[in-house]
Amino acid sequence: MELVQRIGVPASKIIYANPCKQIAQIKYAAKHGVRLLSFDNEMELAKVVKGYPSARMVLGIATDDRHSLSPLSFKFGASLQSCRHLLENAKRSHVEVVGVSFHVGSGCPDLHAYAQSIADARLVFEMGAELGHRMHLLDLGGGFPGLEGAKVRFEEIASVINSALDLYFPEGCGVDILARLGRYYVTSAFTLAVSIIAKKEVLLDQPGREEESGSIPKTIVYHLSEGVYGIFNSVLFDNTCPTPILQ
Repeated sequence: MELVQRIGVPASKIIYANPCKQIAQIKYAAKHGVRLLSFDNEMELAKVVKGYPSARMVLGIATDDRHSLSPLSFKFGASLQSCRHLLENAKRSHVEVVGVSFHVGSGCPDLHAYAQSIADARLVFEMGAELGHRMHLLDLGGGFPGLEGAKVRFEEIASVINSALDLYFPEGCGVDILARLGRYYVTSAFTLAVSIIAKKEVLLDQPGREEESGSIPKTIVYHLSEGVYGIFNSVLFDNTCPTPILQ
């Protein structure tokens, strides 16, 4: 919050979407006029009620992200079955819920997941309206592919999303639509330069790889100045496959 405000983003344009907020961070949001906060469970709602009761809340819902490279719904997002209860709790606490957010996980190849999540959001909007919440914001999440060779292209995802929005949130319905395009913009924006700091010759000890002479073939292992505990953590968490360019 501090960083984006420092570069000139007004508080009215900020959603504090961290689903696990510290009390100090909630107080910071209140002090600096960041009114939009997210929640997906009773305890998170209770923290906001206690520290920032005038905040406007966005309810995060779970998605079917089982096919995503980085699924998130196992730890974030309320199930559809629990949404009415959370909306009722917010109403009893005099906290206004103004929208719904979801995230299908990073690297999601399942186009149906986007459409289904938008349909689920429509149901939550209807629940909220029945309870008196004036809901007008839909956050489509992020994780959109930013590479030409992605399994599912951004244009295909956008087409499915637009069709679902036309059906469930048509133009003129009074709902503001937003998305988090960080991955889309940044994925292909940079080339990482590293140094080869060591190399060694090792035996390629695999069944069926013996040469005619009976000797085991060898290969070269290169050690770089970066690793999976740093920049290359995406190899573990996002299953990325960096492409080496020798200079």
